[in-house]
Amino acid sequence: MLWVKAFHIIFMVTWFAGLFYLPRLFVYHAEASDEISNARFKIMERKLFWGITTPGGALTIVFGLWLIHYLGTDVLGMLWMQVKLALVGLLVAYHIWCGKLVADFKHDRNRRSHVWFRWFNEAPVLVLVAVVLLVELQPD
Repeated sequence: MLWVKAFHIIFMVTWFAGLFYLPRLFVYHAEASDEISNARFKIMERKLFWGITTPGGALTIVFGLWLIHYLGTDVLGMLWMQVKLALVGLLVAYHIWCGKLVADFKHDRNRRSHVWFRWFNEAPVLVLVAVVLLVELQPD
């Protein structure tokens, strides 16, 4: 079980690394005005989203479900786990939104400012803090 937990944490860190860096790329991309930078950011965003962030998120969920299976479904009755899973659901929605933003930039459809993306970039930080506190403190 410790191996499963370790890989769950490793892939969670990978997922969050992508979710922290991708919106930062959006900030810089929204500020870019030349075609060379625009093309470079499109490549970076695509590779980060599909090569790191999405596999990290998928494997985090796979190993998380494996942990739940190992611990038994009784853990799903605990309030802290229910809140954690709700936050993971929000994080999945944020991830999907990031994918839509990658597509918008790819097709030159972005209409948001770099300031908006700076605020957008903060959302996963709040989720990370809440999830870590829930898992470590397990309040019920």
